[in-house]
Amino acid sequence: MSGEMGLRERKKRRMYREISETAIALFLEKGFDRVSVAEVAAAAEVSKPTLFRYFPAKEDLVLHRFADHEDEAGRVVAERPAGVSPLDALHRHFLDGLERRDPVTGLNDDPRVLAFHRLLYGTPSLVARLYAYLNRSEEALAAALGGPDEIGARLAAGQIVAVQRILALENWRRIDAGASADEVRPDAVAAADRAFAQLREGLGHHL
Repeated sequence: MSGEMGLRERKKRRMYREISETAIALFLEKGFDRVSVAEVAAAAEVSKPTLFRYFPAKEDLVLHRFADHEDEAGRVVAERPAGVSPLDALHRHFLDGLERRDPVTGLNDDPRVLAFHRLLYGTPSLVARLYAYLNRSEEALAAALGGPDEIGARLAAGQIVAVQRILALENWRRIDAGASADEVRPDAVAAADRAFAQLREGLGHHL
């Protein structure tokens, strides 16, 4: 039974990825607002009802790439080694992301990543939808920090997620303006160090 469930889950994930990648290719070619859901469904060779079963909103076709990162901060905190504070674990994880040129950190100058970010940040409805994903990331992090019903954990999670978003956006803006990832990296690391130092100053007695 577990093997069947595993196969079913893999097929589901593959379908998510294939539909999303088809949609993003069309959006990059024609513009988000100029492509209908019907066009995406036809290109992906699925029906509209099937598409909406996987993606409740048109914007989710693009933002699916963020879905795997929704609980990432919470997972980093929950799985951190003994003796490592939540902020230290998140700081190290962000620095590791910069080192790997993880697109989530904004420090990536691959033309495909840049095109995706231009699509995302240049489309108001996508930016608005992105905040729903960030809210779920905050909830997962708050739960890992001490439970979603604890106001202190929720406030801390909101600040941490906001800091990571601002750092990533600044990195992307500089690269979008023409700088390379290698050129931006030293400043990106310094900014991350400064940002997490400020978080420790404000949240240290809680985290």
